[in-house]
Amino acid sequence: MKISGPELADLEDFALELGHTAGATALAYFRKPFAIDNKDSQGFDPVTSADRAIETALRTSILERYPDHGIVAEEGGTRAGRGPYTWFIDPIDGTKAFMMGSPLWGTLLGLTRQDVPLFGLLIQPVLSEVFVGSPGGAWLINERGRTRLQSRACKELAKAVLACTHPSMFDAESGAAFEALSAQCLLQRFGGDCYNYAMLAAGFIDLVVEDRLKPYDIVPLIPILEAAGCTVTNWLGGSPAEGGQVVAAATEQLHAQALQALNRG
Repeated sequence: MKISGPELADLEDFALELGHTAGATALAYFRKPFAIDNKDSQGFDPVTSADRAIETALRTSILERYPDHGIVAEEGGTRAGRGPYTWFIDPIDGTKAFMMGSPLWGTLLGLTRQDVPLFGLLIQPVLSEVFVGSPGGAWLINERGRTRLQSRACKELAKAVLACTHPSMFDAESGAAFEALSAQCLLQRFGGDCYNYAMLAAGFIDLVVEDRLKPYDIVPLIPILEAAGCTVTNWLGGSPAEGGQVVAAATEQLHAQALQALNRG
């Protein structure tokens, strides 16, 4: 059954309300003292009191409004729904950047219908930005209004600006593949977390390649990227919705070249 226009509009309006809630909660903690815990006994995977507060606010609002909807979230885990809709929440994608006082992080919020990404938001309240992707298009909403997002027309690796959160996300095999791809690009920049994907959709960079993503890291971004003209898959060309290895490119041609470089070995 196809989703109706009014139903989609109601869901999108509610998602934008959630975006305001997430942004206000995040700003209450940003560049202020907050608690930090480490979730990884073998390394450093931080979670802050800000992460938990944002996710709690979003989960509470969703279940009050749509008690039958499912939720997949970083801190609180999965709640199975009783219908076709599931929300994906990453309260702070870029927690390490948040801890450093850098604005290169965002709250990710996405909705799937029968496991297909329907729309998504990236909320960056420090910069007063909300990136939105839906069947109606991709937009940047800020103090100047709404600006349509459109990826660049780059079709060659030799002219591409490549971004990645950090090379440490790759193991030896995937790291070698990333290095082979990176060597063919014009420029490589590290850091940025989810904000790299926003800049890809906005037409400022050309390629984002990453590994070890979780579904809540990428599902909210898929509608933004695709509505802006980008191609996004896993490294084998399949759906990226399960996370793992992801490649997002400004054009189909650039995406095909990136896949070829990553899988050459």
